[in-house]
Amino acid sequence: MNVPADLKYTKDHEWVKVDGDIATIGITDFAQGELGDIVYVEVETEGETLAQEETFGTVEAVKTVSDLFMPVSGEVVEFNQALEAAPESVNQNPYSDGWMIKVKMSDTSELDALLSADEYKNLIG
Repeated sequence: MNVPADLKYTKDHEWVKVDGDIATIGITDFAQGELGDIVYVEVETEGETLAQEETFGTVEAVKTVSDLFMPVSGEVVEFNQALEAAPESVNQNPYSDGWMIKVKMSDTSELDALLSADEYKNLIG
């Protein structure tokens, strides 16, 4: 199970990579493995400002549809358009090509409540 040490994680299996006040967000390797083959990623919140834990989109796999939750509050400034043509990128490279959104964070202190890689590993066992 791939859990990069330089990222933050949520109990809902999203990951966060911070660069200044921009957070890149996707789902974890564990989450994509549990979902199975991802066939569609829907994000219609680009340009919107959402609160922490609000739904920013959905991911559709062969067997299920799952909501995607904001790890931090802020404005959704970019959606990974490549996922429209290649949603399987989330399965193949969840931490690189499979990223989902970029958010301009409104409160960076919210990062303190997220899980470290070790804490996330303990969560998923």
